[in-house]
Amino acid sequence: MNRQRAKAPSQRQLRVGEEIRHAVAQLLERGELRDPELQGVPITVTEVRASPDLKNATVYVMPLGGGEEAAVVEALRRAASFLRGRLARTVKLKFTPALQFEVDPSFAEAERIETILRNVAPDSDEEIEESGSSADTAREDDRRENDGA
Repeated sequence: MNRQRAKAPSQRQLRVGEEIRHAVAQLLERGELRDPELQGVPITVTEVRASPDLKNATVYVMPLGGGEEAAVVEALRRAASFLRGRLARTVKLKFTPALQFEVDPSFAEAERIETILRNVAPDSDEEIEESGSSADTAREDDRRENDGA
C-alpha cells in the first residue's frame, strides 16, 4: 500500500484560506444569518484550510465563551450554502469553495497542555523556593563572616 505524505499547503492555498476567513468573519459579524441558534452568539473564525484544488474549504470556528459548540457548528452547516453564495460575491475566485464547518481543536489542545503544565509547575515552584531559601541562607552566612572578619 503506497501512502502519500501529507504535503504542506501551497502559498495559494494559504492566501485563499485567509481571504475566505476574513470574508466569513465579516458575514458572521454583520449578522446576515437568520438562524436562531446563531442570534447573539459571537463566533470566532480561527482558520480556513483550502483543498489543493481550492474547491473545498474547512472553516474552523469557535463560539466565544466556548459554550454551545455543537449547536453553533450544526447551524453553520445548515447555512453553508447561503454563506457560499455570499462568499462568491465577496471573494473573486473562479470557483467558490464548498464550506465545511468544524469546531477548532486548538483551543482544547491548548487547555490540555496548560493543565499538564499546571500539574507539573507546583512541584517545580516548591523546588525553586527551597533552593532560593537555601541560597538566601548562604548569602546571610557569607555576610556574617565578612562583617565579623
